[in-house]
Amino acid sequence: MSCDTTAYRVAEADSSLKPPHERQTAPDFELKDADGRTVRLSDYRGKVVLLNFWATWCGPCKLEIPWFVEFEKELKDEGFAVLGISMDEGGWDVVKPYLESVRVNYRVLMGNEEVAMAYGGVESLPTTFLIDREGRIARVHVGLVSKAEYENDIKTLLGQESGARRDRSGVLAADGGGATQRPLG
Repeated sequence: MSCDTTAYRVAEADSSLKPPHERQTAPDFELKDADGRTVRLSDYRGKVVLLNFWATWCGPCKLEIPWFVEFEKELKDEGFAVLGISMDEGGWDVVKPYLESVRVNYRVLMGNEEVAMAYGGVESLPTTFLIDREGRIARVHVGLVSKAEYENDIKTLLGQESGARRDRSGVLAADGGGATQRPLG
């Protein structure tokens, strides 16, 4: 596995999210968090999830983490969650001190080869999957992308209705079926 040091990409004006009918279901997994608790992706169904494969030795990964901390803080009440999957070979002995030093406020899980392969054989870090409320992969970012690009994608996904958020008539529920969109910072 390598760290992608590709040049920083400028945010695009339009999101390049896959249309909902073209999205594939994200593979479910069962991994342990830093407290030893079991976490499954399926536990987050109904939320927009930013699933980030990273490592403590990856420079671009370290640049993204403060953005993810901010997104988690600002958007968790709107149906958004960040899940980090560490691919550090040193395990929790390496990862826990790092998480404490940068004050990560989202769930971090210890990854393995099986999960990396389930997600297409993650070969470069960071690799980030944006997953819609239905548990489908809406976009994959390999390497470092701009904070604005993440914001655009996340806001779009938060604004998309979920089948679970419809009333019987197929019309959006009274809450509008989406989140209030506001600047992240």
